[in-house]
Amino acid sequence: MAHTASTGSAKRTVDVAGKRLGIKRFGGEFVNAGEILVRQRGSKFYPGLNTSEGRDFTIFATVQGFVSFRRMNGYKRNQSYVDVLPTQRTETPVRLAKGIKTAVKKEAKAEKTEKPVVKKAPAKKPAAKKTAK
Repeated sequence: MAHTASTGSAKRTVDVAGKRLGIKRFGGEFVNAGEILVRQRGSKFYPGLNTSEGRDFTIFATVQGFVSFRRMNGYKRNQSYVDVLPTQRTETPVRLAKGIKTAVKKEAKAEKTEKPVVKKAPAKKPAAKKTAK
């Protein structure tokens, strides 16, 4: 007779392969239209500018450009958005999508109308008045 009671055998010993979810293209990377940016279950990330969402919540690019991630504030503070911007942004992105659209337009307009900078000669200092003693 056994000294201890036997335990039951494991019924599920099959190891299931991972689903390869997660971020596929990171912020600042250049992507073409149709490239997958995020694979996810549910809406952890939301589609932003120039992106769309597939039926399995996959976010993909609709135009070519640079990937940008942003977090909302206010009543949508827990939402993270994935954007594809036509130009690469080095500064912190504007919080609202409308603000990003206008900021991108202003940058493009500034690049077109940019004039070369001409350095001016330093101004001469006026001569000091001499006083007689």
